[in-house]
Amino acid sequence: MNLASDNWAGAHSAISAALDEHSRGYASAYGTSELDRQVEKRFCEIFERDVAVFFVATGTAANSLSMALLNRPGGVAFAHHEAHMREDEGGAPEFLTGGARLHGVHGALGRMTPQALDEAIRLFPAEFVHSGQPMAVSITQSTEIGTVYSLDEIAGIADVCRTHDLPLHMDGARFANALVSLGTTPAEMTWKRGVDVVSFGATKNGCWCAEAIVVMDPSRARDMPFLRKRAAHLFSKSRFVAIQFDAYFRDGLWLGNAAHANRMAARLADHLARTAITRLAWQPQANEVFAVLTAATAATLQEKGVLFHPWKVPQGMGLELGTNEGLYRFVTSFATTAAEVDGFGEMLRA
Repeated sequence: MNLASDNWAGAHSAISAALDEHSRGYASAYGTSELDRQVEKRFCEIFERDVAVFFVATGTAANSLSMALLNRPGGVAFAHHEAHMREDEGGAPEFLTGGARLHGVHGALGRMTPQALDEAIRLFPAEFVHSGQPMAVSITQSTEIGTVYSLDEIAGIADVCRTHDLPLHMDGARFANALVSLGTTPAEMTWKRGVDVVSFGATKNGCWCAEAIVVMDPSRARDMPFLRKRAAHLFSKSRFVAIQFDAYFRDGLWLGNAAHANRMAARLADHLARTAITRLAWQPQANEVFAVLTAATAATLQEKGVLFHPWKVPQGMGLELGTNEGLYRFVTSFATTAAEVDGFGEMLRA
């Protein structure tokens, strides 16, 4: 039973079928095919405006190249203290920006607050050359700990960005999960709330390898083709990324996959909350569930074939752990079944 990560899940059968269908024949390379153009238009329809779209291989590339696009000399980008971009991308944003720094911003439940962001930005006054200069702000939606910024919270962050004349980036590795959790639209969750650039993830939600950088104002994306090429992320056969997105968007597959993953997470959380030997660390809002277990309970579940990961306690959570207790992460996906989740619940009760 795999609850380790949505990255461990396979590809949805509709995505695989689309890839197989388009594996024959010829199409022009480097993003110039008709299929590439059609998918770019589909992104514009989804976001309800003209956007610039750039396919890349990984979420790390999407985040790092977004920062490279927004970079300034001596640049400092602001992200939550425990954001994936700061904690888990091996210095790729710093590398691809040529040395920009990522400054951590605090906030409970994985979400920075407007006040904390404003205070962090003011540590780098524009007239003080020695500290460098603010260049961008990045929020993660959904966050590293399975929570979601509300639309008002996004707008509040964007207000601070406008005050300091900074662009706002969204790390959307789990974009669809956050979207269905809020019951909103891509436009409402992004540019209508002040987001300028999105790292749009699909790999975690049923694709083989499909990520995109979406720039809300195409006039600001002039340098991205060159940045992407220099970073070795311009696919020659980019139609195979395009066809994944084509199938992903068709008939609302992407939203259905995310909604299913979120439902399975809620079901899993219910099982964890109902036993005397486990407790939820906080309520999940997307497809990641965090729970407190004793080391013995965790070991027993793993011996029975359940895959999941220990997790460090986020700062400022006020989560108290008892003797031999630890925090653990469980992740559901489009491939998780209700029978698997209920089987996990039976293990807990046993």
